[in-house]
Amino acid sequence: MGAIALVTFPLFCQPGVPTDEVTRQSLKFAQIYQAIEQNYATPLDPDRLILEGGVRGMLSSLDPFSSFFDQQQFEALQEQTSGEAIGFGSILYVQPGKITVIQTQQGSPSWRAGLGPGDQIVAVNGFWVDRLELQQLIPLLQQAKTRPVHLTVIRPGEPTPEDVSMKPAEVKLPTVDTAFRYPNGTGYIHIASFEARTAQETVNAIEKLGARNLTGLIVDLRNNPGGLLASAVEFCGLFLKPGEPVLTVEGRAVPRKIYAVEPAPLQLGVPLVVLVNGSTASAAEVAAAALQDHDRALIVGEPSFGKGVVESVMPLSGQMGLALLTAEYFTPSGRCIQRPLPGTALENPSLGIRSEPPKSKGAAIPIFRTDDGRRVRAGNGVTPDVLVRDWKTDGWLAFLNQAGMFTSFASQYVGSHAPVAANFQPDSGILDTFRDFLTTQRIRSPEPYWSRDQKYVMMRIRTEVFSLVFGLNDANRVAAESDPQVERAVSLLGQLPGLLKGPNAKILSFARSSASE
Repeated sequence: MGAIALVTFPLFCQPGVPTDEVTRQSLKFAQIYQAIEQNYATPLDPDRLILEGGVRGMLSSLDPFSSFFDQQQFEALQEQTSGEAIGFGSILYVQPGKITVIQTQQGSPSWRAGLGPGDQIVAVNGFWVDRLELQQLIPLLQQAKTRPVHLTVIRPGEPTPEDVSMKPAEVKLPTVDTAFRYPNGTGYIHIASFEARTAQETVNAIEKLGARNLTGLIVDLRNNPGGLLASAVEFCGLFLKPGEPVLTVEGRAVPRKIYAVEPAPLQLGVPLVVLVNGSTASAAEVAAAALQDHDRALIVGEPSFGKGVVESVMPLSGQMGLALLTAEYFTPSGRCIQRPLPGTALENPSLGIRSEPPKSKGAAIPIFRTDDGRRVRAGNGVTPDVLVRDWKTDGWLAFLNQAGMFTSFASQYVGSHAPVAANFQPDSGILDTFRDFLTTQRIRSPEPYWSRDQKYVMMRIRTEVFSLVFGLNDANRVAAESDPQVERAVSLLGQLPGLLKGPNAKILSFARSSASE
């Protein structure tokens, strides 16, 4: 989801504004619609024709971010931005013929019913899961979210199914989904999106980690699609000084506005590293760029998505809504991070404001600098100060992930090896067992891939076993501990004063892949 400013704009023409061309084009549309409605071979649904065809088609010709929401979609958007939804509070792993509970939210209906990691849901309202295809399972689960449900569940290591009944309720959707502390005092948090309660959830997570005793903090914004602009600004207030700018927003119908930091309930001066990747977008990029421009955090990972525009959500009649691109945003140094999108209105986005002129006549890209004089780039997302590559996966590993082989093996392993110890580590024997398991699934393990990919395979097995036994937070922790980007971020914390200092600070480049280590 993009950076969304919840404001209302009038959807009618203001008095005095010329409308002749608009009127002429509207009449053309009305004539075409009348011809279709009167002469098409079968009766038509006006809503589907106008809203789905006309409105969505019109928006798609502008940019990939503007969109129309019908009633159901608009309700889902409002739930997402408020951080609450109606449901049971479970995270499920769904495969053809199999549903596994990965996590239950504390206080939710699932939690009160005793559901936990590793539980297998074998029947939903009398429908046996192993008799249904995946395309039948998904709508069954979606329907079950909104009404009382009766489940048949098998607990890990238990041979007898158990019946569970639940009623849906309002469930809080946490955005800080992982938090842990290393023995050396370094804290780690992952923020999945920026919603209404994200800043407070961040404060809560950091305080649980021992805020005043942390030696450093890793904030992981990888795969964060963004969210509320105000939430990103509030988050920055935890690390920046009151009054420091976070971004400037400006558009044709939006007067220039500077969003600055306001006093926050917690102010942390701890060394800070922020992780980003190609799926870090919008409001998450706002936060990363502001911390980079003020030399408050070292940005590590891979270039972010590159979304430097803001949509405004406009409620419409009939409980529908419209998200429309209304403005660009610029980071504190004045740069725009929007990547060019050929064939759209963003084919040639602005590079920025308040930049230095190019050094030479032939240079087309202006220069932007952080508070302490470090050079930063405009366009194509937030460029990390330290480039670190993620796991390098090949086609064989991609197939195993897509086919759910690691989760299926972990489920089988947990069922036959309970209880699993907290220090569980896959060894050569478990690798051999996994290879035998793949054989039973008629999946080959070619020797070149098998020899090269064993470190990644062991990480995935350990992660999935922890997910089923101890829950998603512990699973994310063990995955992060062996993640090449996280490992590098932790190692850089002690070097931050030098890396963030002065106009001559070197931008380091590390092209690491776990497969080669």
